[in-house]
Amino acid sequence: MIVATGLTGALPAVPAVAGPTDPEPVSLVTLSVPDRATMERLVASGADLTERVRPQADGSVQIDAVVTPTQLAELRALGAAEAPGTPAWATAKAAPEQAQKDQIVVERAVWYESRDGYFLSVEASSSAAQAATLTVSWKGKRGTSGQAEMVAYVDAGAYLGHQFSTPVPADDQPQWITVTSAGGGKAEARVKEWPDGERPDRTGSGYQKDFVTQYMTPAQLNERVKALHRQFPRLTEVVELPYKTNGYRRHAQALIGTPPGAAVVVTSTAYGSEGGNDLGVELVAPGTPGSPLRVTLNGKQITVSLATGESGAPVSTAAQVVAAINGTPGLPVKAALYRTDPGAGVMAPAPLTQLDDFLNAPADVSRAPAQVLALRIGVHRDGSRTGVLAYSQEHAREWVTPLVTIETAERLLRNYARDKETRRLLERTDIFIVPTVNPDGANYSFYDFNAQRKNMTNHCPAQQSDPALRNQWGVDVNRNYAAGSLTDGYFGASANCQSGSYAGPAEHSEPESRNVIWLAQQYRNIRFAMNVHSFGGYFMWPPGAYKLDGRVSLPRPTAKEEAYFLRSARTIEQAIAAERGTVIWPQQTGPVTDVLYSAAGNSADELWYDYGIYGWDFEVGADLWNPQTRTWEGVGFQPPFSEGHAEAMEFASGVISLIGIAADYREP
Repeated sequence: MIVATGLTGALPAVPAVAGPTDPEPVSLVTLSVPDRATMERLVASGADLTERVRPQADGSVQIDAVVTPTQLAELRALGAAEAPGTPAWATAKAAPEQAQKDQIVVERAVWYESRDGYFLSVEASSSAAQAATLTVSWKGKRGTSGQAEMVAYVDAGAYLGHQFSTPVPADDQPQWITVTSAGGGKAEARVKEWPDGERPDRTGSGYQKDFVTQYMTPAQLNERVKALHRQFPRLTEVVELPYKTNGYRRHAQALIGTPPGAAVVVTSTAYGSEGGNDLGVELVAPGTPGSPLRVTLNGKQITVSLATGESGAPVSTAAQVVAAINGTPGLPVKAALYRTDPGAGVMAPAPLTQLDDFLNAPADVSRAPAQVLALRIGVHRDGSRTGVLAYSQEHAREWVTPLVTIETAERLLRNYARDKETRRLLERTDIFIVPTVNPDGANYSFYDFNAQRKNMTNHCPAQQSDPALRNQWGVDVNRNYAAGSLTDGYFGASANCQSGSYAGPAEHSEPESRNVIWLAQQYRNIRFAMNVHSFGGYFMWPPGAYKLDGRVSLPRPTAKEEAYFLRSARTIEQAIAAERGTVIWPQQTGPVTDVLYSAAGNSADELWYDYGIYGWDFEVGADLWNPQTRTWEGVGFQPPFSEGHAEAMEFASGVISLIGIAADYREP
C-alpha cells in the first residue's frame, strides 16, 4: 500500500504535468514493504527515504519517502506494494510448530505519560527469533488492562527482537506485563516509567524563551547570528568557517530539439547569475543544398547553421551538432546529448532559446559562495571549558531544525543576566551553534523545490544534467563524512549522483562536511555534539553504519560509554517532554543501527570515532497522536509553523539540557 501525502511549504509549486525542462513533481509517500530485507533494497537503491520507519504487526515495514512518479514505479519493482485490499505477503501465517517452549526475555517495559495520555512500550526477544508470535498483556492502576501484538524487528537479516509497531495507548499507568508466545514461552516484568531521567534544571521566574516567529532563510539565520553577537559581544564571537559553499547558483541551460530522438542540451560555462542567463541558442537551416554545419557567436547569441543535403533539407544529427558546438573555440557554452540518446536523430531548426539557470529566488538572495557561520557562546572561550557543538540543516528541507539552534542561542544569551542556572552553563561550557550547515540547499528548498535534501553541487556527468533532472543533483551532506563511509564499504549511502543519499565523489568532497569537521579539529575541547535533523522523533548515537554482509557495524561503545549515552539521553528527553508533553519513544532511542537503519558516512560517527566526541542525533518532529482515529501521524519536514514552533521550543530545551550535561562533565 502506498499512501501519498503533501509536502507543505512549496515555493513555488511544481507543475502537475512536467514539460521537457520541468522536473517531475514529487510527493511525500508512505511505502509498505513486506520485510526489512525489501527496505534494505530501497536503501541500497539510493531512494530518498526519511527517518520515519514503522514496523507492522504482519512483519511488513512502513517508511516515508520523497519520490517522483518514475521513482515510485522503480520502488514498486523493488518490492513496495500498491494494491487494493490486503497484499498477499500480508496475510496471516500459521505459527511454526515448535518442539519445545521458546524462551522469552523482556528487554524493556516502560510506560510514559504524554499530553495525549498514557502509553506502553515493550521490547522482548524469543529464542525462536522472528518465527515467534508474541503477545503482550498488561495490568495497570485502578484495574485497567489491555493486550497488543508485538512485531519482529529484523535488520539486514539479523533478528534484533520484538517490539510494538508504535507505543500503544493505555487507560492508566501499566504496572505489570506478561509476554506470551504462540510457541508456549512466557515472561513477566514490572513496567517502569520512561524516560525517568534527571529533571530539567530549575530556572527563575523571569526566564525568557520563545524567540522564533517564522521559518528562516539562510540570510535571516546569519543576520540573527550577527545581531546576537552585536548585542552580546562579551559573551559571543562569530566564527567564519573556512570552506565556502558552491553558492546558490547553477549554470544556465537550454534543451534544444525534442527528446528522445533529436535533442541537445546546451550549458553555459559561466554560472547563470554571472552571464550564463544572457546567452541564447538558435538552430537555423540555410535553405541551400550542400551547406556545411557551422557555429557562430554574435555577442550573446549562438547560431548553429545546420548542414543540408542535396535537397536543401537539414541533415545534421544531434551528435554532430554537439561535436560542432564543443569544437568551436571561444564559445561560452558546452553541449551534450540528451541522457542515453545516441544522437543519431536529425536536428530540426529551432527558434532562439534563452539559457536559464532555473533559479527563482529574488535578486537580493546572494548567488555567491556562502560563508557558513558558527556563533560561539561562553564566558571563557579559550578552550579551557568543555565544548558543545549544536549544528542543523545538513538536509536542506528540514526547516524546523535551524529554529532549534537559534532558539537555544537566544535563551542562553538573554537569560545569562537573569538566571543563575544559565550563568552556570555559560561559565562552565564553550558552545558552538551552527544554524545552517547547508545554506545553498536551504535556499533551493525555500525558493525552488521544497523537498530538496542535498546541497547544490552537481557532480553528475553532462548526459545526466539536463534541466529536468535539476532537482536530483547534489550531495547528501550527512553521507559525505569519513567514518563508516560508502568508500569504506559501509551500507546506507549511494554512489549514484542522482540518488537522495548520494555520498559524493569522495569523503569530505563537500565544503559543508569539511566545515563541521574543521570545528572538531580546531576546537579540541569540543566533547559533545548534537546534530539536529527532522522528522520522526528519534534520539540516536553511534554506531550509525554497518557493512551489509554479516551486518558488521562500526565498533560499539563500551558498556560504560553506552550507559552514559543512554543516561544522558533520558535526561535530555526529560527536558523535551517538560515543554509540551512530547515523549521520544524508547524504541527510537538508541544507536542508529539499532533503531533506524545504516547511514554510511554520517557526521556523528566521524565525530565519535575520529575525535572522541559524544555525538547525538535528534530527529525532531515526533508523531502526533490522533485521538479520533487512535493512530500516530507523521508531521513532515515543513509542518504548519505552529507545529514547527512547538518542535523548536521542546528540542531547544533538549539542547540546553545537553549543555547542562556538558557543564557537569569530567574527563575520565
